[in-house]
Amino acid sequence: MAKKPQLAYETRPWRDPAAKPFVRIKNVTKKFGDVLAVHDVSLDIFKSELFCLLGGSGSGKSTLLRMLAGFESPSSGTIEIDGQDMTFEPPYDRPVNMMFQSYALFPHMNVEQNIAYGLKRDHLPAAEIRDRVAELLALVKLQDYGRRKPNQLSGGQRQRVALARALAKRPKLLLLDEPLGALDKKLREETQFELVKIQESLGVTFIVVTHDQEEAMTLATRIGVMNQGEIAMIGEPTDIYEYPNSRFVAGFIGSVNMVEGIVTEDEPDHVRIRSAELGCDIYVGHGVDCAPDQILWWAIRPEKMELSRDRPEGLNGANVTRGIVEEIAYLGDISLYQIVLESGKRVRVSQTNSVRGNPDAITWEETVYITWGDNAGSVLTV
Repeated sequence: MAKKPQLAYETRPWRDPAAKPFVRIKNVTKKFGDVLAVHDVSLDIFKSELFCLLGGSGSGKSTLLRMLAGFESPSSGTIEIDGQDMTFEPPYDRPVNMMFQSYALFPHMNVEQNIAYGLKRDHLPAAEIRDRVAELLALVKLQDYGRRKPNQLSGGQRQRVALARALAKRPKLLLLDEPLGALDKKLREETQFELVKIQESLGVTFIVVTHDQEEAMTLATRIGVMNQGEIAMIGEPTDIYEYPNSRFVAGFIGSVNMVEGIVTEDEPDHVRIRSAELGCDIYVGHGVDCAPDQILWWAIRPEKMELSRDRPEGLNGANVTRGIVEEIAYLGDISLYQIVLESGKRVRVSQTNSVRGNPDAITWEETVYITWGDNAGSVLTV
């Protein structure tokens, strides 16, 4: 039997308290007049990370990126890159390059000229420029497209040219503002994996701003979720999705069912929550830092729940409720069921379509039971 590979903790320096950050943002605030765009943000990013700043419009993620690039100056706080204070350094004095959402390619230049532009401005020898451009074209798999103009390329090809140009001067840090936003869904999914491969092969630190949760989950080593100018949570994609620290993070990442409840039992090894919305008790198989009779919230993902026509036993007289199938969305790999409970609360449950054309699949207007395990959801106090 093959041995399971050991986790490479050395590739995750954020787990090592002694590791030195490559980018250190300390208590950074940015005001535009009376508008507080970024509020007291502190964030450490490590060398060779692909870090995603994720948030909705107006969350402050692009403003934070522009301060890292030097296009904006913080109202207070400091920014260090590779041990150097860069808080008020101009963009051209930073070991940083930025790739914009629009790609900003020069339409009158061909692909090779676009990639070589920054190198020529630095007056590098022609032979060195030629070798570097050839190396980058190979990296982004555009060896045969060097003489084409941007208007002769697809959206995905233009995206790769912009990436090659941003990497041409070998920046220590590459900032990417919604880099895949202009691509259609299928191309975006393909390009996400290409971007990860390129980043891993170069070892350059990438910081990506995106509003697309799926994109952040696919690309990132870690994600910083932003809300109203502040960092709501920082973690690896699995932590953000499976163990959100607040109702905002749970609701922002993926699909979630959120119910309110009152603590009726608070023991070191379990908590029991009474939920009028669910019409049953929720049994949680671990302790929670809360008080008896405290109102809190319980969040569970649709795929963590199970549907059945027959009433299951539940768990310690809890974790089972009943409702009627109101809507079904067939999504190919899964079907998403919307169930109306007796309280009127709507719950979404997803089921894998593992059987092709299943004649026994649950259908509209059926009465069904929903059940879940004691560790399937997250208890949230904020």
